[in-house]
Amino acid sequence: MPTEKPRYCITVDDEMLKEIDDFRFGNRYNSRSQATLELIRLGLQALKEQNALKDEQEKGE
Repeated sequence: MPTEKPRYCITVDDEMLKEIDDFRFGNRYNSRSQATLELIRLGLQALKEQNALKDEQEKGE
């Protein structure tokens, strides 16, 4: 079933592709795309948490 969601292409080296595949199989994702989306989501969440912590530390100074 086609999707209306935006698409774009990325290029990764062999090492990163292996890490994505390891994550995919270790977490039982059906596709590289699903695994990659989850890794992006987790990374963005970590950045938000890191920025929130940084903001809290700056307020406490």
